[in-house]
Amino acid sequence: MVQSRKLVLFIAASLDGYIATKEESLDWLFSVEGEGDNGYTEFYDTVDTVLMGKKTYDWVMNHIEDFPYQNKACYVFTRSEVKDTEHVQFIKDDIVSFTNQLKQQDGRNIWIVGGGELLSSFMKERLVDELILTVSPVLLGSGIPLFKEGQYHANLTLKGTRRFNQFVELHYEVKV
Repeated sequence: MVQSRKLVLFIAASLDGYIATKEESLDWLFSVEGEGDNGYTEFYDTVDTVLMGKKTYDWVMNHIEDFPYQNKACYVFTRSEVKDTEHVQFIKDDIVSFTNQLKQQDGRNIWIVGGGELLSSFMKERLVDELILTVSPVLLGSGIPLFKEGQYHANLTLKGTRRFNQFVELHYEVKV
């Protein structure tokens, strides 16, 4: 029997729960003293698949010179007709059935790169297995929230905490 892969959120947020400013800026995140890459490489080595929404994909393409997930299977959920690229397959299918199929395949964990709308859909459908949240000691007051208001509820178990200088990582498992 194939062991189900885990769907994991790995993301940074401000102390007041925002993942970006209203202008989609992450400058606040890079102004905080971390430690090394704040656990990114260690986490990245545990996944072989990344999922993201089209807004997040567009942000990545507009702000990062080289596509950062070239050595991973990358799926972007969209409502539009978009042609696949060398590194990305665009998915218009039902995210629940598509994600459940991915979880049943052999492989490493699956990373939810972003964004908030996609995460809300995954939370509503109880697809998320773990959340690794790196909290930045910054209060933005407004912006793009990590968790959108929605019809979902999850109880979590704390698996661990780590400190990366001024950042604190909270690692939760979603209770079944």
